[in-house]
Amino acid sequence: MAVRRPTNALALAVLSLLSERPMHPYEMSSTLRQRHKEDSIRLNYGSLYSVVESLHKKGLITARETVREGRRPERTIYEITPAGEVMMTDWLSELLSEPTAQFTDFEAALSLVATLPPGDVVPLLARRLSELAFQSRAYEAIRAAVPDGFPRLFVVESDYQQALRDAEHRFVTELLAELEDGTFGGLAVWQRMHELRDEGLSPEQTQRTLLAEFPELEAMMPEP
Repeated sequence: MAVRRPTNALALAVLSLLSERPMHPYEMSSTLRQRHKEDSIRLNYGSLYSVVESLHKKGLITARETVREGRRPERTIYEITPAGEVMMTDWLSELLSEPTAQFTDFEAALSLVATLPPGDVVPLLARRLSELAFQSRAYEAIRAAVPDGFPRLFVVESDYQQALRDAEHRFVTELLAELEDGTFGGLAVWQRMHELRDEGLSPEQTQRTLLAEFPELEAMMPEP
């Protein structure tokens, strides 16, 4: 039976570490933190142990030996198996080559933005722009501190994060400008929907009124 691929990126990180050398879970955690991988991969010690246990059950890693250092508890050192090597290579290759939906929190918020009045959304987006600018300045300061000749290999994920921030900053800037100058498509419907709610109309009354005032919405609205 084929081994089902894990979905947690932390599992891929564990496989990647063990492809370098055998390690125990504490060493995995400290190595990931030393390399600042927690900026890209959600990491906590409890979840790491669960991931290691799952990979072990799937036969993707195996216990090499158990050691004790002084009075410390025993620690199991794991190593990657041939099946784990194949899984890691195939998984990483797929992630690098095939774009997939990420379902970010901001995308989810945008899909539901009509729930809030447009007047409330404008200052929230302005606050987001300020936070993005702050994060970009922090990135630039860290990047400036990197010694000349330092391999980009070890900071490429930070460069990618900054590229995403730059793209998001441009998108939010343009979106905010459209909301402020009134050119955002559907703004009139959005504003009217909240006006009707503020008047105390029921959802059914709100829908009927919106359809009467904006008949183009009929194709998008469910039957009342």
